[in-house]
Amino acid sequence: MKVVAFERALQGTGASRRLRNAGKTPGIVYGGNADPVAIELDHNALWHALKKEAFHSSVLDLEVAGKVTPVLLRDVQYHPYKQLVLHVDFQRIVAGEKLTLKVPLHFVGADESDAVKLDRCVVNHVQNELEITCLPKDLPESITVDLSKAVKGDVVLASQLTLPEGVEFVAQGGEADPVLVTIVGPAGGAAAAASEGEGEAAAE
Repeated sequence: MKVVAFERALQGTGASRRLRNAGKTPGIVYGGNADPVAIELDHNALWHALKKEAFHSSVLDLEVAGKVTPVLLRDVQYHPYKQLVLHVDFQRIVAGEKLTLKVPLHFVGADESDAVKLDRCVVNHVQNELEITCLPKDLPESITVDLSKAVKGDVVLASQLTLPEGVEFVAQGGEADPVLVTIVGPAGGAAAAASEGEGEAAAE
């Protein structure tokens, strides 16, 4: 995915405010073997790009002054209540250096599982993204979590995923193997079963 930006000569609060008033968004690109460069981008184009999932978890081709550099989106600052992007950060990537970032999880197959079809279980998504590490060439836009064989009481851990070659998950917050999904029975299921049993006993 290509992103077009322009070098930004003026910096500071006042200069950034004037940029935003002109429909531009200030940003910065850093990392790699080069100095940080202040940039500006068209706000509307950036706003629409940010709505795409891949924009947050893919290697982007950032074009500045005719030169294209592979980067990752590292930070976005939004206005508290306006539909306005205040600032963006991009990080240059180096082909042989591993990246660490979060990618979205796509959950599929739950409606086909016995847990949902037969037991009417509730599928709880504990996490909607997973932090991974890999080389830039191996970076997936997303990771699929297949729940078609889920049964009541299942817990899906990060270690159970089939990750693309060259990709490893990163332990987070002290969790060596993060929980991604839990499959629990429907709310009130136990109470409903008990009530049904009492009704049958009374009928007898």
